[in-house]
Amino acid sequence: MKNQESICSLKGIGDKTAKLFEKLGIHTIEELIHDYPRAYQAYDPPVSIGELEEGQIQAVAGILQKDASVRRFQRIQVITVSLKDQTGSVQLTWYNMPFLRNTLQSGTYHIFYGKVTRKNNRLTMEQPEIYTRETYAQVAESMQPVYGQTKGLSNKTISKAVAQALDLRDMERDYLPAELRRKYELAEYNFAVEHIHFPANRQELLFARKRLVFDEFFLFLTGVRKLKEKREDMHSHWVMKLAPEVKKLKDHLPYHLTDAQEKVLNEVEWDLGSGLVMNRLIQGDVGSGKTIIAVLALLHAAYNGFQGALMVPTEVLAKQHYESMLELFEAHGIDKVPVLVTGSMTAREKRLAYEKIRNHEADIIVGTHALIQEKVQYDKLALVITDEQHRFGVGQREMLGNKGEEPHVLVMSATPIPRTLAIILYGDLDISVIDQLPSNRLPIKNCVVDTGYREKAYAFIRKQVEQGRQAYVICPMVEASEMIEAENVLDYSARLKEALPGICVEYLHGKMKGKEKNQIMERFAAGEIQVLVSTTVIEVGVNVPNATVMMIENAERFGLAQLHQLRGRVGRGKYQSYCIMVNCGDQDGTQKRLDILNRSNDGFYIASEDLKLRGPGDIFGVRQSGDLEFKIADIFTDANLLKTVSEEVNRLLDEDPELEMEEHRDLKEKMNRYLSQSYEKLNL
Repeated sequence: MKNQESICSLKGIGDKTAKLFEKLGIHTIEELIHDYPRAYQAYDPPVSIGELEEGQIQAVAGILQKDASVRRFQRIQVITVSLKDQTGSVQLTWYNMPFLRNTLQSGTYHIFYGKVTRKNNRLTMEQPEIYTRETYAQVAESMQPVYGQTKGLSNKTISKAVAQALDLRDMERDYLPAELRRKYELAEYNFAVEHIHFPANRQELLFARKRLVFDEFFLFLTGVRKLKEKREDMHSHWVMKLAPEVKKLKDHLPYHLTDAQEKVLNEVEWDLGSGLVMNRLIQGDVGSGKTIIAVLALLHAAYNGFQGALMVPTEVLAKQHYESMLELFEAHGIDKVPVLVTGSMTAREKRLAYEKIRNHEADIIVGTHALIQEKVQYDKLALVITDEQHRFGVGQREMLGNKGEEPHVLVMSATPIPRTLAIILYGDLDISVIDQLPSNRLPIKNCVVDTGYREKAYAFIRKQVEQGRQAYVICPMVEASEMIEAENVLDYSARLKEALPGICVEYLHGKMKGKEKNQIMERFAAGEIQVLVSTTVIEVGVNVPNATVMMIENAERFGLAQLHQLRGRVGRGKYQSYCIMVNCGDQDGTQKRLDILNRSNDGFYIASEDLKLRGPGDIFGVRQSGDLEFKIADIFTDANLLKTVSEEVNRLLDEDPELEMEEHRDLKEKMNRYLSQSYEKLNL
């Protein structure tokens, strides 16, 4: 099948370029086709020079009065030309492109397309694209895709590769029942895949996107419904009596559980003793106290002679949980043994840990995905707890249940999702909510500012560091992009090092190797790094009570629920904490959205407001990151479609539970492929 071929089979992609694509997680033609654009560039008609606006990407046209000049600065060749009309002048600059001398000659007409900036008090365009009337007319007819990029891989290269891949691909039979496609006016599948990349206009883009969003929800919710049916009323091998030692520990903690924590703990304890397999989600804001509920549940399992496992998203967090358990157990004379399992442990360390688990010398196992990925043999595994459930797809959820003999499953999430949507997305789980924060928590002080406030913010960060505190700075991009105007981690951390001399500034992003990420997070947790510049990878990172400042650049590019979760990385200790949201956009409504965060620290209120503000047309820029396994769908923007799809999935499976009908044959095949791909992500 062509779709499974390496991208090296495309013209112009050799080993070097293929390695750059690999950085984006793209190895095959199929993966390239499903790497959807993150934005679109509309090529509007050229404007006069007087209408050019700083910071905007625009087109300007005219006849050159002079030949281009070429100057050399050290190893860089700079080509400049000045374009004038009755309304003003603009300087056009290119670097290391001397061949443009032949194109940019006096008397020739060109259209220049690029970002407008002001340098030395004059309007400038650097590296603008150059068009003739005819070539510009061709692009002006369509919306050009903008992809996520990496250094050395331009948008043009990705776009060309995608166009080739679409020509070569195997066409897929449309697996959605025809009656559904008619009812909801959905595009044919192959049409949608092609036109999500190269739509002729906004209407065509929305038509293609609606179909792909429908598909993502449909497959996901079908998987969730199948899981629910499999688990419903399933009798448990692991019926637990309430252990008096657990109550004793709870009563001797240095703090009282909130009413909400007590209520959720009672629900968990009832499940463990009910004789049925528990499948429960605990939703609660960052810092609401989900972890102590998890520890108490794991101890119930241990005191009943069983094993329990706690799985978290990062190695640093696993290590933190393990160490705080050791501390807690020692302080209260608890004789149960926790053990740590992570991917980066040495072969010897793993072997010793596996032996302890197999021989039941370990009662509680703490780790990352390694707990289900690697060949860990448990002895009476009765309870599996996972943190940040929104990171796991259907395959991962099923996999947890298959470990051991159907253990109880408890999942925890700090991602605030409105209850109406949570019931749909987690249809296979009972939902508990911790909607109170511990009374000793100081509320975070928030402010929304524009880019002019940066110098003051840096001075404030310096002051906090001098008092012994630490800070996070969040950027939406890893590195600079030729098409997307947003702050990036690599350039920003270099600028911040200059702005904050004498302060240890480091960066962190998702493209770094696991080992590097762990080292950075460990150094930050230990207080060796004072300011950490990061992408949203720190959302589920590590608990650093000493961090008191969260500064979020391009706050307008994030969903409110995600901003709230980022903010939750601070305010976890005894010191007053602050969140500075830098609004770099000037669109209507941006300030209104960010003001909701300014007014409230309640994640569930913020999520419900986010839901009200977002609509089907709001598909650019603002997006939740990492939610479930959706590449294009967004549970806030597409909330109404999510509800519709949920109803259709239930109707279809009520009518044909095993998808045995002739008209559902293709859907069944697609569903099986979807689940097997979900397993593959676990490297099983």
